[in-house]
Amino acid sequence: MVKYRAMRQIVLDTETTGLSTAQGHRVIEIGCVEIVNRRLTGREFHRFLNPDRDIDEGAERVHGISRASLETEPRFHEVVDELLDFLTGSELVIHNADFDVGFLEHELALMQHPKPSISDHASVLDTLVLAREMHPGQRNSLDALCKRYEVDASQRDVHGALIDADLLARVYLAMTGGQTALSLVSERQAEVDAAVSAGESRSAQHYDLAVVRATADERAAHDALLGRLREQGDVVWDSFEPV
Repeated sequence: MVKYRAMRQIVLDTETTGLSTAQGHRVIEIGCVEIVNRRLTGREFHRFLNPDRDIDEGAERVHGISRASLETEPRFHEVVDELLDFLTGSELVIHNADFDVGFLEHELALMQHPKPSISDHASVLDTLVLAREMHPGQRNSLDALCKRYEVDASQRDVHGALIDADLLARVYLAMTGGQTALSLVSERQAEVDAAVSAGESRSAQHYDLAVVRATADERAAHDALLGRLREQGDVVWDSFEPV
């Protein structure tokens, strides 16, 4: 027998009043979506925050969030416990992680949190670093990756923490093997389950699943990715342990 440990990842994005914590800029939106064992679960964390300061014009053009719209929103310290409860023990998946982690740690330091380092709560995987390793010399912004991996971003008019976290989750799954095959298996299994519940006697073997074998380049990229992930923490493929 083997014991299976679920792999929980939180894909996170923030929007801010500007580009630098050194200039006193603050977090104004946090968006997170949950992935467990490479499946989006539908669980999310999403909050707008009152920064108690003005928003740079350039930043507002990017995300479309005005200071006036945030006047009745909570401050960071009012949501921090809920946020950390959602994140703790997971692997955070963030695009350009230094930016978001830096802002979150700045917020934790401002409120004198006893554990102001994100590493005290979760590990971090930076998808920008991963994308640059997989696609050297190419554009690796979230928009570019959505186009490269055919992730539909047509519903996004401006940047938003939750919608960007959802897009990044789909890009990350595509970059690291995708959900296509998993979804196909799930759909076939649903058909089998429906047939069984209806009293039909057809065997699951009736449903022939196509097997798409990886190329040598794809296997090499996969091995490189696993090495990178192992450096940053647990890998789901390594999570089978003897009881």
